[in-house]
Amino acid sequence: MTTSRRRLLQAGASLAAASATSHAWAAALPGARRPAPDAAPRPSDAVLSRLDTSELAAHVRLAESAVEAARKLGARYAEARLAENAWEFVGIRDRAVSRVGRNVFRGIGLRVLVGDGWGFAATGDLGRAGAAELARRAVEVARAQDAMRRAFRDPMPVRLAPVDAVTGRWVAPHEKDPLDVPVADKAALLVEAASRALEVPGVARVTAGVRSVREEKIVVTSDGVRVHQRYVRVFPQFTAVAVDRRRGRFESRAHEAPPMLAGWEYVEDLALVDDAPRIGEEAVQKLHAAVVEPGRMHVVLAPSNLWLVIHESIGHPTELDRAIGMEANFAGTSFLRPEDTGKRRIGSDIVHLVADRTQPGGLATTGWDDEGVPAGRWDIVRDGIFVGWQTTREQAAWIGESRSRGCAHADAFDAVTFQRMPNVSLQPGEAPLTTEDLIAATDRGVYVTGRGSWSIDHQRYNFQFGGQFFWEIENGRLTRPLRDVAYQANTVDFWSSCDMIGGPGTYRLGGTFSDGKGEPGQSNAVSHGCPPARFVANVLVAGGGH
Repeated sequence: MTTSRRRLLQAGASLAAASATSHAWAAALPGARRPAPDAAPRPSDAVLSRLDTSELAAHVRLAESAVEAARKLGARYAEARLAENAWEFVGIRDRAVSRVGRNVFRGIGLRVLVGDGWGFAATGDLGRAGAAELARRAVEVARAQDAMRRAFRDPMPVRLAPVDAVTGRWVAPHEKDPLDVPVADKAALLVEAASRALEVPGVARVTAGVRSVREEKIVVTSDGVRVHQRYVRVFPQFTAVAVDRRRGRFESRAHEAPPMLAGWEYVEDLALVDDAPRIGEEAVQKLHAAVVEPGRMHVVLAPSNLWLVIHESIGHPTELDRAIGMEANFAGTSFLRPEDTGKRRIGSDIVHLVADRTQPGGLATTGWDDEGVPAGRWDIVRDGIFVGWQTTREQAAWIGESRSRGCAHADAFDAVTFQRMPNVSLQPGEAPLTTEDLIAATDRGVYVTGRGSWSIDHQRYNFQFGGQFFWEIENGRLTRPLRDVAYQANTVDFWSSCDMIGGPGTYRLGGTFSDGKGEPGQSNAVSHGCPPARFVANVLVAGGGH
């Protein structure tokens, strides 16, 4: 099937207005708010009561016994974590189901501290697991590490920041557990949306899917922590592919709905079926879009694009273990150093970024972290100055802080707890600026929406990002769609060039289910909120450019 430029221009007239407002459908997404709660969002009593029938709770005595046994063997700290992870994926291709997968795995992990050595042991056999054997294995590893550290004269003793003894329960607020929704209902929704997109002339292929996750944890520690939590997350995905067979070209366009800490009601509220034709039409538009003219210019970034820049250029380099070199072998290091705290400027005066484990809808939102530290919110960058790190109980002492920031996390029962990224978000400006205001103030530039390809160096300094859809900006107006666009900068120059930020009403969440870190590798779900914002960058021709 071929498409004509006349058809493109006819479709483009109706699409430009929606694109200029960061897409009208985005206004319905959760997270359109100024994020400043004092604690994690409180679940209703009805939602909290779902823990009453938890199968995991039947094994709490095993966790308590493992902690007690480890202490008797000489551990100065012990932390048992019962965990159950359930996931499901339903995928379709065109008008047919292409994949259905579901899995549940549960078990217990025990982390202990002997001297200055950490040890860990885990088992997935809760029915036959022995607390004494689990403790023996973990303590044996810890003793070996302690001896190795003393032999190598490790100058960094382990000092754990205090934590309050707490007994509590928390469940991510939601209405419908996505894993309770029948697979047939999910597939029917996806197929209906795909059918609508396939009706658009030029659309040759649609792939779509929904990934649903339910994660439950019970943490018991020798410091008196007893917390039981459950999280539900959902990630809808939808991509249309347009093909011009005459010219041998194809382009894709993905829906920009982010994953969310939410129930199935989030997917129902997205109006995916109604959006599907527009996604298809924009894929066709990209077939005929002009190649960008490269150069140094303004880029106006929609939240659906900017969130990934925040993740890579702010989230990762402010992980303290990365900054001191503990992740250098796999995940890289950081351009920031502990001595930079409160001194180094990395953005303009209007740049304010916070770490936030209380953000409603945020994938990394929680009641307590995996060490029992309550969720909080703190500054990472204030008035353009780097001011705060992500820390755990052990890491707090490295920078002279008295309390952990609550960033301890493990992605499964057989994974060791270590520092993971919280939700890190750019705060909206006080002035009620809209996307249109940012575009209207721009003489020459590019408006970028959606997540595309990306590349960044190991210090999280030099980077290049793409996107999903691009518009040329000239004299304050969107003039025509573009393709093959990427923008390049370094972290400090980029954030220092930020001169306009959208107001509170433009704040949106983005995020990912798969933030990788560690050896063995673990995956963390994390969100990043932001308004649209304007920067200066080197705009490049990416892809074929023909």
